[in-house]
Amino acid sequence: MTSVFVESLVKTVLLLGGLMTAAAYLVLLERWIAAWTQDRLGPNRVGIPLTRIRLFGLGQPIADGVKFLFKEEFTPLHVDKALFFLAPIAAFCAALAVYAVIPFGGVLPLAAGAQGEPVRLILAPGMDVGMIYVFAVGSIAVYGILLGAWASNNKYSFLGGLRSGAQLISYEIPLGLGLLGVVLHSGSLRLDRIIGDQAATGLWNVFTQPLGFVVFCVAAFAEAQRLPFDLPEAEQELVGGYHTEYSGVKLMMYLVAEVIHMVTASFLIVILFLGGWHCWGLTGAGDEVGWLASLLCVGVLFGKVFAVILFFMLVRWSWPRFRFDQLMSVAWRVMLPWGLVNVVVVAMWTEFAEPFRTVFPAAAGWAMIASGWAVLFATWFLTALADPTAADNRPLGKEPAATPEKP
Repeated sequence: MTSVFVESLVKTVLLLGGLMTAAAYLVLLERWIAAWTQDRLGPNRVGIPLTRIRLFGLGQPIADGVKFLFKEEFTPLHVDKALFFLAPIAAFCAALAVYAVIPFGGVLPLAAGAQGEPVRLILAPGMDVGMIYVFAVGSIAVYGILLGAWASNNKYSFLGGLRSGAQLISYEIPLGLGLLGVVLHSGSLRLDRIIGDQAATGLWNVFTQPLGFVVFCVAAFAEAQRLPFDLPEAEQELVGGYHTEYSGVKLMMYLVAEVIHMVTASFLIVILFLGGWHCWGLTGAGDEVGWLASLLCVGVLFGKVFAVILFFMLVRWSWPRFRFDQLMSVAWRVMLPWGLVNVVVVAMWTEFAEPFRTVFPAAAGWAMIASGWAVLFATWFLTALADPTAADNRPLGKEPAATPEKP
């Protein structure tokens, strides 16, 4: 019992320290990417304090953190103080609690107690309903935003909270549908078993379920409140959105939670669709206990996650923000039907093609890949055919001016 407690404590400390450090330096990386896309210089001057050593600006996150810690904790008189303080804590804790079931690799060849079992790189390895837990805890973040908006007693915060609630609740539905296809195919709610299923067959779910991958990625962008779906904040329109009245450590909790949501979305995309720690020719399909195999699994997983995070950042500084009506239209008129189509196709394949998979496993894999991509392009084509004005970005109610006739 003591060894299990020590193992859990060490995992928790490493997880919290790693997430906080990653959140700080991912903000610096995103500022560099923003500077690169806009052809300017980013943060490159802050280095070691009280010296002239700049270190390429690597001291900037430390300076930002110190500024937040020592910034005045101003609380307006018109706010509901209890909810005002509770809201950022709820958002911050919900963002961290998700990582209890996120696997960071396979196993490490270390004895865990008297059983001599290898250490699994997951905080709660015995939880069989990992994905349900992720959705349950992730939904608490919505309450953190809504409580902050309501408790601020500010019209800008209230408008930001309304848009936040509509967006986050709406996109939870296609997010769940994109995930449901993976669960049906693997037959498990445990994230490590979903990775193991992809590793055993060598077929990542992005190849067999590309439609579900598109639905899940778009919904993940909206749930992480990233451009072009950052309507909850929209600082150009709402001053600061739902956290207009926040400052100091309370504001830092909200901002760190946003970055952690992006990291969580990247982990889920990699685990559910990109094979997790599996890579052809590098990692095996089982619980490898050798140090080299274990470190390769961890390296492959983090490499994929870092690549997805870079994609998140490039999209943010490349795409303009959607209008709110476009945002909701994408959720209900595009992503929701696409998610339903993906679930039906995967359910039919799982139900009726199982004997074919048993007898001809290689041919069944190629057939599922072909059918998955055919469904993606057919759904895309039919959606464009049914609503050709979906890409129309003109202001509502305005038609193009008629060309005057020549005399």
